[in-house]
Amino acid sequence: MLLPGEIWRETRRRGMEGGGDGGEAWQADWDRVIPERRNGVAQRGERVSPVSFHQQRMLDITGDSGVLKEILRDGCGETVPPGASVLIKFSGYLEHMDRPFDCSWKDPKLMKLGQDITLRGMELGLLTMKKQELARYLFKPNYAFGRMGCPPLIPPDATVMFEIELLDFLDCTEWDQYVDLTPEQRDRLPLEKVLKVAETAREFGNYLFRQGHFLDAKERYKQASSILKHVNAKEDELNKVNDAKLLVFLNLSFTYLKLDHPSQALTYGEMALGLDKKNVKALFRCGQACRSLSEYERARNFLIQAQKVQPFNRDINNELKKLASCYGDYNLKQKEIYCKMFASLNSISAEEDSKLENNNEEDSTDQEAPSLVAQNPDDQKKETNL
Repeated sequence: MLLPGEIWRETRRRGMEGGGDGGEAWQADWDRVIPERRNGVAQRGERVSPVSFHQQRMLDITGDSGVLKEILRDGCGETVPPGASVLIKFSGYLEHMDRPFDCSWKDPKLMKLGQDITLRGMELGLLTMKKQELARYLFKPNYAFGRMGCPPLIPPDATVMFEIELLDFLDCTEWDQYVDLTPEQRDRLPLEKVLKVAETAREFGNYLFRQGHFLDAKERYKQASSILKHVNAKEDELNKVNDAKLLVFLNLSFTYLKLDHPSQALTYGEMALGLDKKNVKALFRCGQACRSLSEYERARNFLIQAQKVQPFNRDINNELKKLASCYGDYNLKQKEIYCKMFASLNSISAEEDSKLENNNEEDSTDQEAPSLVAQNPDDQKKETNL
């Protein structure tokens, strides 16, 4: 299958070549590659418009040919609901232009229907799509940039083609409604609706996390945690609530590790273990957090427990290797510190011993002087007699 934009450009090339030299060869190639065009719509020598070519095979989704759609790859699941946030890649082309005037193929965008999407045709098209679907659209001017266009990039009365891939979408309807409620109204909501709202907040956090926006992801996860914290669940509903909490706590623990806040990561990891004491991810996160905090024995205990559950888990075994290396470096540094400590103590002790010996010598000298005078009393008497 041709890549996005290639069919548009190929159609333009063939249309331009149709009336000149090589027209017969172009006609043969046209009939071979695109057999549905053999119905005589495009005859040799006719200048073929890409719009007229594509619209023959497209579905009219608005009833007035304002938005035409061709599915290039089928999607799965439900179609996009109104008000959803969609994660999409797209390229927009003008007729007879080789390069797109707008493209997000390398940088998918999360856009909210009714707020972030300015083209009416794109919003209507997205509402017909499913996850992982790839589709091509033609938007007539009244569903795109209007009669005036958007100078200097978009000319007046321009029909544009968009190729759109729907990577994922988040149904924000429940969340939007929940935000507008008072605390009393929220308390009266059914449990299933509250769980769905919390899951929407968590999924937003997941998207932000994948994009590397860890601070924003943390706030979304905390919103989900706050919603679940205030749920008044019956005894037979606690398992559903705890399952939802477990996912949020694991997300928060991982996010705090990414933010280099191991203490908070450990806190949420232990909260997850409070719900499931053998949860491998929670044990692993706690082990990582303790290693960052230089609590190596504690880190080892967490990781050994995780290894018992999943003995062949590569991440766990690699983390144990890192821990052993850190522990070895730690012991070596401690040894150096103790050696320096004892060396200084030995130096101080040697200095004190030296001072003590000097003092003893001085004391012995002071004691010997009077004894020399007293040890010959006879001599003293002789001197006196003389």
